[in-house]
Amino acid sequence: MSGFPILTLITFLPILGMVIILFLPKDQYRPIRYTALIITAIQVLLAVILLANYNYSAAGVFDAKSFQFVEKFRWIEISGISWLGTVKIDYFLGIDGISMPLILLTAIISLIATISSWNIEKAVKGYFLMFLLLDTGMMGVFVALDFFLFYIFWELMLLPMYFLIGIWGGPRKEYAAIKFFIYTLFGSVFILLVMIGLYFSAQETLANGTKVFTFNLLELMNPKNYTATGILSPINPHNLRFIAYIALFVGFAIKIPMFPFHTWLPDAHVEAPTPISVILAGVLLKMGTYGILRVSYPIFPEITRDLMWYIALFGMINIIYGALVAMAQKDFKKLIAYSSISHMGYVLLGMASLTTTGTNGAVLQMFNHGTITAMLFLIVGVVYDRAHTRGLDDFGGLAVQMPAYTGFVTVAFFAAIGLPSLSGFISEALVFIGAFSINSIRILTIISTLGILLGAGYMLWTLQRVFLGKLNEKWASLPDLEPREYVMFIPLTIIIIFLGVYPSAMLDIMNTSVNTLVNVVNNGIHTLTLGGL
Repeated sequence: MSGFPILTLITFLPILGMVIILFLPKDQYRPIRYTALIITAIQVLLAVILLANYNYSAAGVFDAKSFQFVEKFRWIEISGISWLGTVKIDYFLGIDGISMPLILLTAIISLIATISSWNIEKAVKGYFLMFLLLDTGMMGVFVALDFFLFYIFWELMLLPMYFLIGIWGGPRKEYAAIKFFIYTLFGSVFILLVMIGLYFSAQETLANGTKVFTFNLLELMNPKNYTATGILSPINPHNLRFIAYIALFVGFAIKIPMFPFHTWLPDAHVEAPTPISVILAGVLLKMGTYGILRVSYPIFPEITRDLMWYIALFGMINIIYGALVAMAQKDFKKLIAYSSISHMGYVLLGMASLTTTGTNGAVLQMFNHGTITAMLFLIVGVVYDRAHTRGLDDFGGLAVQMPAYTGFVTVAFFAAIGLPSLSGFISEALVFIGAFSINSIRILTIISTLGILLGAGYMLWTLQRVFLGKLNEKWASLPDLEPREYVMFIPLTIIIIFLGVYPSAMLDIMNTSVNTLVNVVNNGIHTLTLGGL
């Protein structure tokens, strides 16, 4: 793959789809839908090619050579500003074992969401234009290695998601869209401020020996590149690194969403159309935890170590609080939304362990949560399209009327519970093993295991109320799954079962990069710095 810009292609291919759709008449629904389908299908193919050519032994934290499929050239260069010097911003893409699973996840979920969008009838052309723009933003976040470029992709997601919820959503769509926009923009301001502070604190050495300020994430990860006078320099005793870390963490935590920044998510999920809920839960939430692993941890390792107990605490709160609130819901979609908050708590807990086992579990949980929760939201969408209600008490006995549908429901529910042989089990087990091995967060880990019992409680109770017992005669004519819906469910089911039986297929990809990141954080930034300055 040397020299072939596959990361650019997989990122900006949806923009090509947008251009094609722009030239199609707005009433040509089938060509518009098939264009989006073909584009997202090619993305999956490119993700598979990336996976097939990925070097499992490469790491990727400080050394650019350990990132793969790298594309880098000077994108923006502005000179002549005396106090600022020369502003140099790179178009810098690359992937490692942390981003590779999420690229694959983004491609798969985008394709599934496209198929789920087949029954969208309102402003179809505008819908798929926004959908494909969102796809580019999501993919770009996982491949960008320049902080400025990362931020552009991060913000690019905001606009299409706002319109996808605000135009194609439910009765309270405007409220949910504005709430999502305000929360996300609030977090983005924090990220922007920290990005500027880091830019003026670190320098990159060019080939001619000149030192310039940099947005290069790899340079920002290396403490040897910081100036002693930089406000976010680890060797400046009067620095603001702690405040910067908190600001950056909050910016990413809103996207997770971490308690208490979670309140936008249930509203967004409930009002969003099913395909957008699938993308929101399947991919967007992972960007928060990915940002923490990619940016916060390697740039601020000493503060990460100091705050690991608090990160674990918020992970525990997410797990227990999300599960308890999910148990109290009577709306099927809102229950799944709060269960999503609960399961993202496992990611936080595994990341807080700062162990290879726990962090591997966290990254694997990000992938597994993406496939399982996407399937759960598709399940809600299928029954809502038929019955036009999501009330859990409105159903009963659907297993008799819709046996194939119930079979997929059972797989997704038990995967969410963490049943052995399904993918949710191994990622949660690794999180608990890694977190339990750390004395300082052992009590928090023990309390967090209650989330398994609570999850089983609300999932099994939902299964009982909706699918078991005597069939409600009101739904005696509901049809079972149609071919398009089988196409949505079967790939996700295969992934859930395959990774439950053979998790090494994913763990082998991420292990080297995760181990390198954990070592960097645990070694301490001052140890790395003093020898080189």
